[in-house]
Amino acid sequence: MAVRRVHPDQPADFTFSAENLAWARETIAKYPPGKQASAVIPLLWRAQEQSGGWLPEPAIRAVCDLLGMAYIRGMEIATFYTMFQLSPVGTKAHVQVCGTTPCMLRGSRDLIAVCQHRINEHPHTPNEDGTLSWEEVECIGVCANAPVAQIGKDTFEDLTPEQFEKILDGFVAGKPPKWGSQTGRTASCPATGPTSLTDKSLYDGSTIGAWKKRFEETSGASDKAEETTPPSALASPTHKAAVAEGSSPSSPNAAPPVHPAALTAMANTGLVKELEARGGGKALSAGELDKIKADMQRDQAIAAARGIKDPELLSEPRGGKGDDLSLIWGVADKMVEKLNSIGIWHFDQIAKWTPENIAWFEGRLDGFKGRVTRDKWIEQAQKLASGWRPETKAGERPKD
Repeated sequence: MAVRRVHPDQPADFTFSAENLAWARETIAKYPPGKQASAVIPLLWRAQEQSGGWLPEPAIRAVCDLLGMAYIRGMEIATFYTMFQLSPVGTKAHVQVCGTTPCMLRGSRDLIAVCQHRINEHPHTPNEDGTLSWEEVECIGVCANAPVAQIGKDTFEDLTPEQFEKILDGFVAGKPPKWGSQTGRTASCPATGPTSLTDKSLYDGSTIGAWKKRFEETSGASDKAEETTPPSALASPTHKAAVAEGSSPSSPNAAPPVHPAALTAMANTGLVKELEARGGGKALSAGELDKIKADMQRDQAIAAARGIKDPELLSEPRGGKGDDLSLIWGVADKMVEKLNSIGIWHFDQIAKWTPENIAWFEGRLDGFKGRVTRDKWIEQAQKLASGWRPETKAGERPKD
């Protein structure tokens, strides 16, 4: 970064206007006690605007006085950030031309040549009548519309040297041109025009409410079908294909497509009974239903993707008491709680697991893959279900 120093010719003093002083006090009041110095940048910026686009040294001191800061702290900030101009700038416009790679490749050197010819050979030096000045800056952040120049708070994009000359003429005449792309480009759209999503009906509002009407026309039949469809079938390819066509799996008549939000509402209505059954058969709160639903939908998605059937699950232990699953090596108290929560209470349930059941179970627990097989849960569960109990010392793995 170039060395930045204050201009040798400084005004005798600086005082905020009444309007700007009121604004400054309101801005300072936004910060908590002891943190008022955080307002230094917006106050320096307002002082620069009042001073005609540059920041005199007395203005830096005035801001520091308002904030109770040491003058050196204000100087450090003003000389560090290039947004602050430390010497007089053009009274009509100070032009900042982006010289970073995208703009350079698109012709920013030609814009700088205009500045050197039209304003002054050297940056930060106003022209003869003091109306214009310029500098080269780093990325302005409008790379897609390069080359770009910034004047004040506005950017002028997609510039050619000829267009740039006209913009300078406008500022000198006191009639600044419209900011933004100078070729009529909207935002950062392709220079050749839109290439996708070109259907105007996407934006004219004509489709608003259409999905709701289709939902109302089909929701009665769809809700009925959902209530009679087992949850395990909701994620099946057949069911998904039928819903995608707007009809129930059992209906031969295709209905109009239904909005995804409506499909969610239909599915949720049909699942409440199953959710409550999984939760022990009692009425559940909305939060409890959401949690059980999320678990079930995850299970269904895994099952649909892998063609896996759920293992035997129980809503409660047989006889009111489950087996001590912690006797299985690798199953600690936390794992027992997880097993119970999904309906596994007894050794014989695990003893009957198939490879598909293992995959289903591991799909429910992230980072758990391989442990069931590695620790031989099924073999242990089969022995424990037959009445066998391990003979181990504390902390040892049971013998096979």
